[in-house]
Amino acid sequence: MGEKMHFSELDQYLFGQGTHYDIYKKLGAHPTTQGRKKGVYFAVWAPNAQSVSVVGDFNSWDTEANPMVKAGPIGVFEVFVPGAKIGDLYKFFIVGMHGEELYKADPYGNEAELRPGTASKVADIGDYKWKDSTWMKKRVEFDENTDAMSIYEVHPGSWRKHAVENEDENGFYNYREFAHELAKYVKDMGYTHVELMGIAEHPFDGSWGYQVTGYYAPTSRYGSAQDFKYLVDYLHRNKIGVILDWVPGHFPKDAHGLANFDGTAVYEHQDPRQGEHPDWGTKIYNYGRPEVKNFLIANALFWVEECHVDGLRVDAVASMLYLDYGKQDGQWVANKYGDNKNLEAIEFFKHLNTVVLGRNHGTVMIAEESTAWPKVTGKAEDDGLGFSLKWNMGWMNDFLEYMKTDPYFRKFNHNKMTFSMTYAYSEKYILVISHDEVVHLKCSMLNKMPGYPDDKFKNLKAAYAFMFFHPGKKLLFMGQEFGQLREWSEERELDWYLLGEENHKDLQSFVKTLLHMYKKYPALYKADNDPEGFEWINADDGDRSIFSFVRKSPTKRNNLLFVVNYTPVERSDYRVGVPKKKQYKLIMDENGLLEKPQTFKAESKECDNREFSFAYPLAPYGVAVFTY
Repeated sequence: MGEKMHFSELDQYLFGQGTHYDIYKKLGAHPTTQGRKKGVYFAVWAPNAQSVSVVGDFNSWDTEANPMVKAGPIGVFEVFVPGAKIGDLYKFFIVGMHGEELYKADPYGNEAELRPGTASKVADIGDYKWKDSTWMKKRVEFDENTDAMSIYEVHPGSWRKHAVENEDENGFYNYREFAHELAKYVKDMGYTHVELMGIAEHPFDGSWGYQVTGYYAPTSRYGSAQDFKYLVDYLHRNKIGVILDWVPGHFPKDAHGLANFDGTAVYEHQDPRQGEHPDWGTKIYNYGRPEVKNFLIANALFWVEECHVDGLRVDAVASMLYLDYGKQDGQWVANKYGDNKNLEAIEFFKHLNTVVLGRNHGTVMIAEESTAWPKVTGKAEDDGLGFSLKWNMGWMNDFLEYMKTDPYFRKFNHNKMTFSMTYAYSEKYILVISHDEVVHLKCSMLNKMPGYPDDKFKNLKAAYAFMFFHPGKKLLFMGQEFGQLREWSEERELDWYLLGEENHKDLQSFVKTLLHMYKKYPALYKADNDPEGFEWINADDGDRSIFSFVRKSPTKRNNLLFVVNYTPVERSDYRVGVPKKKQYKLIMDENGLLEKPQTFKAESKECDNREFSFAYPLAPYGVAVFTY
């Protein structure tokens, strides 16, 4: 006999406190048996609704067929519908506080109808048979402070596409096909993680998934919720971590979405000065409301615990932290101390990160935070926000400004490349070149580079080399590894045909070398957050636009000396100062790994303010990596 599902007093108490961490197992649509009848249990939170009923394929969308009953004072409505089944489309028909008639998709639904449809779809996400136990056991030991992490940022719908016969088809890869193609590529290249954009259900392709209507539903563009689990599972079995973009900062106003859910502001602030982003045309969550906070925190746990995801990259953190973000005077309301900090959002982040990371050791919470807010990766108990890592937007801006500059003028911008080391240990950083840098007329990475085509490739190799040897985890957006020429567009696949050309193939091979080298040498990741792990040899060679530094391994073995020349001028008699009178083995240059590494012996000759040095020829746009 099936036990009757019910939103109990305990459920109501925890939800009202904002601590019902598996609320998604109660709210939403759940296939079950009651008595001897198979059907679906539906539950929805609509605190100010006059009445709610569920409509769908199972009752011919009749608003009177399945009225829902209020379970206690908190405003949750529930009903069991015999005969409703997996695959049925449904919505909640809500009569709002002022008599509005609203048809809403399920905020906790696990699948959605393919756009432009807006209904939710009954799904059973519980019965997937995971095969990634080896990964999950090992994950517990992962430590982002001392482990390698190189992330390939991917938008599944435009990474690769099938050729299509007619315009109605999208050519999307299904999650399962995508899993196999992506795993093969990422493994070969040597990335440790993928970061997937636009997985939660969203109505508009052009939002890239940053305007979410289905927080608990992997988008149906690429298949079912089960298919999505297969993708994560398969990547794990290939030793690849999975990070998702996650958007708790705002949500769109679509009629079937969260906005004005029961005719009143349920998820958002009522006052538009607190509840709307004027620039984005979206709603802002009310982080002070326990049930809203619960919706979001349980959602993070849903992806991590139910879907085995290894981390979340939290979008637009700054927009949540500052009450006046993107607003003019008169468009925002100060906090109780009269300033612009969103105290409720700060509290939300501390709660979120403590719970997610506390319950799931070895996972990461990553902040995309674009200001100098202190202690983003500091512990919550020390008044930090509790994130594991933070995108280094300052480094990215300075780095790209420098690389775009004509080599002749780089000498006047030398500090753009050295400045990041003055704050490198204030947070735990990821160096990022994300999708944001290659859209909206910002040019692809290759086309940001100065000079003729040949120079562009040389510049870009020298740029990537610097990125991989600089302290911090790494993230590179898809297509930039082989020199995509056009800006990225979600509407078409990457220009893979470019790999038929020698210089694109060569660039891809160079990035692959960097990725494998990064994993091979602990000097490049073990001491990212330890000032002992990095030392400038010469940070002041602006006139020649040459940078030299060492990355030190905690074991003292296989330390690396890195030199890069950012002008097209050859330095045939270049001399570099070194920390010790040892032998230095040249293992890599601007062409990649050397088949026969060359050995250079340090002499007692002063250079770069050091008593030992050696000379060797440094090529135009030359890169040199030595082990010692």
